[in-house]
Amino acid sequence: MNDANRKHYDDLETRAPEAREGALLARLPGLIAHAKAHAPGWAERLQAVEPAAITSRKALASIPVLRKTELKDLQAARPPFGGLTTAEPGKMGRLYMSPGPIFDPEGARPDPWRAARALWAAGIRPGQVIQNCFGYHLTPGAWMVDGAARHIGCAVIPAGTGQTEQQLEIIRTLAPDAYVGTPSFLRILVEKAQETGADISRLKRALVAAEALPASLRAWLREQGVATVLQWYGTADIGLIAYESEALEGMILDEELLLEIVRPGTDEPVADGEVGEVVVTSFNPDYPMIRFGTGDLSAVLAGVSPCGRTNVRIRGWLGRADQTTKVRGLFVHPGQVAQIVRRHPEIVRARLVVEGEMANDRMTLRCELTAGALSAALAESISTSIREVTKLRGEVLAVAPGSLPNDGKVIEDARKLD
Repeated sequence: MNDANRKHYDDLETRAPEAREGALLARLPGLIAHAKAHAPGWAERLQAVEPAAITSRKALASIPVLRKTELKDLQAARPPFGGLTTAEPGKMGRLYMSPGPIFDPEGARPDPWRAARALWAAGIRPGQVIQNCFGYHLTPGAWMVDGAARHIGCAVIPAGTGQTEQQLEIIRTLAPDAYVGTPSFLRILVEKAQETGADISRLKRALVAAEALPASLRAWLREQGVATVLQWYGTADIGLIAYESEALEGMILDEELLLEIVRPGTDEPVADGEVGEVVVTSFNPDYPMIRFGTGDLSAVLAGVSPCGRTNVRIRGWLGRADQTTKVRGLFVHPGQVAQIVRRHPEIVRARLVVEGEMANDRMTLRCELTAGALSAALAESISTSIREVTKLRGEVLAVAPGSLPNDGKVIEDARKLD
């Protein structure tokens, strides 16, 4: 067990970035071979992939992204987990059902979601008491924290959600060292304590997730006495992905993941700093995930954290990557925009903007071009591609290079809906 006086959870967090990258890439062939040999769903998806050849990021990027939106259909076709697990359900630790529904397995090893790093970075140490206010029913959020806290050596109050007055009584009586849950529920607890005069002054730390944490809310919570409020980010399919440290400069990637940021609707990684979809490869032996598209937007931050952790940092959650939009009765997908761009090498970047009013809307493909100017012939050719790919008419507009926003959007719905 970790020494409570250690600043970092373990020595992996302070490795040279080159050593970490090399170690993770060296594990890729074994991960792919294991998935192909023991998970029929992966064997099918990776049929043409030679494990020994996947030893670089370029080689990894040749494998199609498995997007979260595909899981429901995969699981329906091959229940319960789409053939993506390497262990039978009865050999797992817990089995969950998330909205969708999507079914999620939990391995039987200690801290199976690897969330202990996030707790440690938030200052949670052995011997402390954690009030866990994530829901314990069917979804894994609460259990991610529960397993991690017990692995560190903490006592856990399985508080769950709701029952505000009872939660305040728990805080007053059991004096937890930290709150873990959503930021909105923490605010409700603090406001209720102010209203009723309940003493929750012992509560100085909070680790929050599952919702955005605006800077204004973090500042307000600090003003009310919760001195440390940090975020972590994860999914029910992967577990912990990234977490904040007290440096508050981005979210630090977990040590068991390879991260890519790809252009929404494609399999193509973008340059560091550009906003795109979070794609992770997880080395979970029970539920391996190879190029799993979370559907979330983020971007890589340059450099390393001042806290001493040297892993890749991301900007945190910046929105959803699935920007599918209905136009004149038909759905337009990010992948279709990517298909149009691939037809025309003159297009460097593009953004499909939908404007007007419902039932009277119009589409414009705003393009950054290699040559800058848009000839009549190129405009006509791109317009034809828009019509062929989307079955809808659209205009084409050339914009200045570098002028399209770096927000990960390839489809912008700017219609007036009221």
